Amino acid sequence: MEFDPFDRAVYLPATGTLVCADLHAGRDAASELEFRVGEHEDLTERFERLLDRYEPTEVVIAGDLLHSFDRVPTGAASTVRSISTLAADRDCPIAVTPGNHDTLLEELWDGPIVPEYPIGDSSIVVTHGHVPPEGDAAWYIVGHDHPTIEIEGVRRPCYLYGPGQYDGAGVLMLPSFSRLPAGIEIHGLSAAEFQSPFITDPGTLRPIVHDVEADETHEFPPLLELRRFL
Repeated sequence: MEFDPFDRAVYLPATGTLVCADLHAGRDAASELEFRVGEHEDLTERFERLLDRYEPTEVVIAGDLLHSFDRVPTGAASTVRSISTLAADRDCPIAVTPGNHDTLLEELWDGPIVPEYPIGDSSIVVTHGHVPPEGDAAWYIVGHDHPTIEIEGVRRPCYLYGPGQYDGAGVLMLPSFSRLPAGIEIHGLSAAEFQSPFITDPGTLRPIVHDVEADETHEFPPLLELRRFL
């Protein structure tokens, strides 16, 4: 699977598909922070930058577009509306695969909602990753766990690349597109400690870190080999 990681999202050039996961719109309001932290601007400006960079033919949001379980947080509707408008202005359709946080998704999102979204010839399937898949694929692109890795004392969001990770299929796990969740450090986690059932052998996962400022991507050895250096 050919892909280009950038700013916590991934672009698939063969199909013109942009995928991001875990936007958690409304996280700042739902967290009852004393001050708003610019979540709306951060999510929408970075999303627009991705659209301008890749000019995708379609966007898939791999779950947890929203954050709150029981109410629509202040500002979430505005964020979702802005994201939809930015894509519509470019004639770029968006589909959402609902995540475990998206219990109120239908109140704010009137576009396509599908549990599993097949890309191209269906060999790649996008889903949130919190439950086992219903359909077969050669590769699954998921979110859910918000993976991070600490390198030289700095904690960074990372992608996890694992051929053959789930029942013979490959898995690409994306970091949280929202920068508010702290994420989980994946260094020493066992499969049981990952929340996603797609991760079955974490030692074989290769962390990938994209440095946005330098626009450089760093690929690391599988975790089993990497752990002794961390």
